[in-house]
This record gives sequence, structure tokens and C-alpha cells, in this order.
Amino acid sequence: MEMDDSKHIFIVNPAAGPRDRTTEIAGAIRAATVRTPIDYEIQITAAPRHAVSLVERAADMYPGRSLRFYACGGDGTLKEVAEGCLHVPNAAFTHYPAGTGNDFIKVFGKGADRFHDLGQLIGGEIIRVDGIESDCGLALNVLSVGVDARVANSMQKYKRFPLLGSQGPYLVAAAEEVVKGLVQPYGVTVDGQSYDGRYTLIIAVNGYCYGGGFIPVPESDVQDGILDVLMVHAVSRVTAAKVIGAYKNGYYRDYPQYITHLRARELTVYSLGGKQMDVNMDGEIVRTGHVGMRIAEKQMRVIVPVGVRPEVRAPRSRRQ
Repeated sequence: MEMDDSKHIFIVNPAAGPRDRTTEIAGAIRAATVRTPIDYEIQITAAPRHAVSLVERAADMYPGRSLRFYACGGDGTLKEVAEGCLHVPNAAFTHYPAGTGNDFIKVFGKGADRFHDLGQLIGGEIIRVDGIESDCGLALNVLSVGVDARVANSMQKYKRFPLLGSQGPYLVAAAEEVVKGLVQPYGVTVDGQSYDGRYTLIIAVNGYCYGGGFIPVPESDVQDGILDVLMVHAVSRVTAAKVIGAYKNGYYRDYPQYITHLRARELTVYSLGGKQMDVNMDGEIVRTGHVGMRIAEKQMRVIVPVGVRPEVRAPRSRRQ
């Protein structure tokens, strides 16, 4: 079989998921490349954000060559690879899922299963999707502040408890953070309009799913050039369970008195109390007092199995 002229770089994160799958993934790569000869290399990440520097180094080494990166890990690994590729015009990336949630590929609906086949990824085609570009980095699924981001930070210590399942770490961390307090004052500007107030959480949504099963905006579309923004207003602990449950399952439309939905191209959030905020970008947490974010419209070149495309779903409401 004739080799293509691309450089294929597999970036493997041994810390992804409940166990180290490096040997297993390397074996799958070798088997796939026997069937489809390509020029490839395997890189192993050694620390958080190492994948970003691996992509940037490859871009410097092969400036005129087509680069195809394979994020072999979870959504965090994919996020880092995507961030490295954002401003590299000759680079495209994909996800060979080996994490706990593997949430980004769920935007492809039934086609998500095909990402588990390395042969289909190696022979895949490139499409363009949106991302969330911010002062703190890039996200593909969501960027959030408030109790949601605090939960994402806390859940890291529970991720390697397999008995908790895919959503267990998030739910345990959520219970822990609710006890600490839900509401904080934020300055918020959405497409130039002010929405300052006290909020439980604020989230910009691009992808369909995050946190192993949270679907805040089911109708989100990674190719529409728009961020779906949800602002959950101040709620008591008694009301929180009901409202967060609706938020988690995509029924935000049923609680307009608690959850404001906006569609926007840019958003700024800062702490009115002067405290540092936890900012969650696809599971990566950054602490800052201010974050600006904007849609990176069709800036992400994603490798997908031939014929696979994002699926756009309908909004949800129990009251219809």
C-alpha cells in the first residue's frame, strides 16, 4: 500500500483513565500501522500540559508537512493536543479514546464508536469544528466557573476509584462542594452586555457532553459559530438539587427563573469579591480572577472516520 506523505504522531497519556494503558495502546498502533503503512512516532506525556509542548515541537520540526496528531487518552489529553494545534495550519488532530468520560466524541452520536478503531482514524478525513478560545487556554467541550469548576477540581482525587463508575467522581465531588457553599458574586459581560450578579455557576458550552454524562445544552452545535451560555443564579441548598439535576440533564428551559440561557460569541467573567476563581476547561483547572473567552469558529481541524459528522439534537423540556 502506498504511504501518504503525512507525519502521524500518537500522543499517549499514561495517566488517563483508571489505569495505565500505554502498552496496550502502543500494540494497537503497531497493529494498525502494519495494515496501513505510515510514517509515525509515539510520544508519551510525562506531566500536565506536556501534550501541548509535544505538538508545538513537532510543528517546529515539520513546518511544511501535513501533521496528524492522535490524542490517546481522555478529554484532557485531547484538549491539550487541540490547543497545540489551534494556530498550526498544517496540523489536524483526533481522539483515540482512553479516558474515563471521552466526552467530546459524543457529539458524533452513533459515529462515536468508530473512533475506537485506529484504522478508521488513520484513514480518516478532516472536518472543521468550533472551539472555545480563552485567556486561560482552549476548550472543546465547556469552559465554566463557579461551583461546577470547583467540582471539576475536586473530582481529580476520585478519578482512580473504578467502583465509582464514570459519573461517580463528579457526583462525590459535587456533594463535597455543595457543603462548602454555592454562590459567589461575578462580573459578567456577554457580547458587550452586562449581567453582573450572584451566580452558582456560569458555563460556556460548545460540545454536547462533559463530566462523564452532564448534558447542559443538548442542542449545542460544534459547527454553528456560537457559544451556548448558561448562568445558574443564586439558589439555596434546598433548591440546588432540583436545579442542578435539570441543568445536568439538559432541562434548563424548564427553570428560566433560575437558569438564564444566552447564545453568544464572546463572554467575560471576573470575581467581584476579588477572590481567585476556579476556571474549568474540559477538566483542566486554572485559578485566576478574570477570564475572557470567545468562539474559535471553525478553527479546529478534526480527523474523523470517513462519513462521520456531528449530530445536532433537539432541545429538551419535560413540560412540552
